[in-house]
Amino acid sequence: MIRKRVLQWRFRKNGLDQTIRNPESPGTGTPDEKSLSVTESLHLQKACAIFAWTMNSAEHTAVVERLRETLKKYWGYDDFRPGQLETLLSVTDGHDTLALMPTGAGKSLLYQLPTLASDGFCIVITPLIALMKDQVDRLRAKGVSAVAVHSGLTPQQIDMALDNCVYGDVKFLYVAPERVASELFRLRLPRMKPTLIAVDEAHCISQWGYDFRPAYLKIAELRPLVPDVPFVALTASATGAVVEDIMLRLRFREGVVIRSGFSRPNLSYSVRWTEDKNGQLMRLLEGVPGSGIVYLRTREGVEQLAERLREQGVSVTWYHGGLEAAERSMRQEEWVSGRSRVMVATNAFGMGIDKADVRFVVHYSMCDSLESYYQEAGRAGRDGKKSYALLLVAPDDRTRALRRFATEYPSLDIIRNCYEAICNYLQVGIGEGKDYSFDFNVYDFCKRYRIFVATALNAIAILQQNGYMTLSDETDHPARVMFCVSRDDLYRLRVDREDLDHFLRVIMRLYNGLFSEFRPVSEQEIATVSGYTVERVKELFKTLWQLRVIRYIPSRRTPLLYFCEERLPTADLYISPESYKIRKNLAAERYERMFAYAENRDVCRSVVLARYFGDEEATECGICDVCLARKKRSRNPETGDLLHLVAKSPMTVRDLPARLGLTPEETAAEVDKLLAEGKISIDACGIVKIIR
Repeated sequence: MIRKRVLQWRFRKNGLDQTIRNPESPGTGTPDEKSLSVTESLHLQKACAIFAWTMNSAEHTAVVERLRETLKKYWGYDDFRPGQLETLLSVTDGHDTLALMPTGAGKSLLYQLPTLASDGFCIVITPLIALMKDQVDRLRAKGVSAVAVHSGLTPQQIDMALDNCVYGDVKFLYVAPERVASELFRLRLPRMKPTLIAVDEAHCISQWGYDFRPAYLKIAELRPLVPDVPFVALTASATGAVVEDIMLRLRFREGVVIRSGFSRPNLSYSVRWTEDKNGQLMRLLEGVPGSGIVYLRTREGVEQLAERLREQGVSVTWYHGGLEAAERSMRQEEWVSGRSRVMVATNAFGMGIDKADVRFVVHYSMCDSLESYYQEAGRAGRDGKKSYALLLVAPDDRTRALRRFATEYPSLDIIRNCYEAICNYLQVGIGEGKDYSFDFNVYDFCKRYRIFVATALNAIAILQQNGYMTLSDETDHPARVMFCVSRDDLYRLRVDREDLDHFLRVIMRLYNGLFSEFRPVSEQEIATVSGYTVERVKELFKTLWQLRVIRYIPSRRTPLLYFCEERLPTADLYISPESYKIRKNLAAERYERMFAYAENRDVCRSVVLARYFGDEEATECGICDVCLARKKRSRNPETGDLLHLVAKSPMTVRDLPARLGLTPEETAAEVDKLLAEGKISIDACGIVKIIR
């Protein structure tokens, strides 16, 4: 049990108001040794944990007013979303706080707002490099100084960024968990004088979480260096066991858990069992206006489905991690602006999307966990209007998933072989590599060493869990340019080649120092200023390179593989059998929970999701396919759904499972039953009819 140092909380449990006091806090009256367990603290989700604060009413009002003014100044909003103010007050009052909020509920505001409303400095620990860049860009656009430290930077760049946090006026430092353990970071941390440390994607610290990362375990070691600094941990989804593990591993001084609730009253969850996923998708596109997302597991599947939809007249674009950065940005903007109605994508798409009017999210492929499904489906209906989350399931999806699962967990010998192959591919010698990052093209690696991509990725995941290496999300590397001629030679070239003169003048006007060192340049920025397209800019750079006027490294997008330890001889590589077994068992359990969700026909889908994440008090939504089917049955108690459907319009046996929301096996059983009772007949064409 985690001890709770809370001055006074009032919350409702079993219908009664209860007060928890802390004997160590002044002014709390008679000591009461009762402390609040993690399980009990989950009951705070309705009342959101904080009721009577250390500050008096005047101070409380002043803090709330200052937070509201800051919210209006930087974000333009007049009031907070559910759970935000309670979390902000907890953080402002110095409590360690765990906030569980759905995707799109505004978690980043929970550490940005209290920092901006004060003279404070905030350190944000997150594993997502793309999120770091996005947040830093957004803060800078608001006039706020922010920097990021991650594996994609050189040691010199990291050193400069950390120095700026010590001596500059930086308000936010975003840092990858791998960098938290470095001596360079820890030596500077006390001098940075942070007032808040935020841990994003906090479920990564728990071995019971769906994305456990050993680097997160080092975060708690910062406590002695900044003993009075509160922590705020953030995640969109966590089960009860994960909640308790997060607080334990972050050494929470208080057990403040705030849930904004997992209920999405405007989001209708549905599952369709069908052999014709394309047909079901087209029915939804025809019946639901507005924009949406369709998720698939593979890049090839994304491109093929997008092409099929385009052939059927759907305004569609597609997105996956294999696209160039400029192409991804263009496609995302095309969809966000409404020029394309449907985005077909892998799960690489979705993070940081600023689009509230998504009317539907369709999962064309089965997710590997309810956590992933909940986050991705939750991108629909953020504006509060009626929206749909549809999961399409084919009869053989379970068989495919189990087959995929078997390949995803290679043997320990295969993992060791992958480790050796990766080190050879990156040319890392024994005893080398520690704390270095390398561009890692997993597809090129697998092609060269004849390894299945899924096998390689899961071998890396297990190596990551054992602390050897970490594969980051894909990172944009800007183009880099340096002139290799003198200024006089360059001037003569501009005179001789008028077709290059304008382009060269734009480059020299935008960037300094090109004659002395490689400088990163933005091909998009050059295109905007010059009036050329990005493709034309790249062509001109290649022309200058061929003329030996410049040295040119084109922009690229690759994941980074970070070595947490030096390369070991393969025989010395130790993979904990326990960690391997735990990971495999947890993954198998998540697959089963995902399929149980898909096969469920009795319990409201919103309730199933809420209970999975620890909310036992969830109420039925009334709008999911299970709730709607129950309403139909109550209105027509003398007939089943099948009879009701066929009575309205005869249909084939093939169409029935999708229309009924049943598996083919369940549909067949119902058909056999009604045939035996003489209530229906099936003609030679397979059409089911009512027998009058």
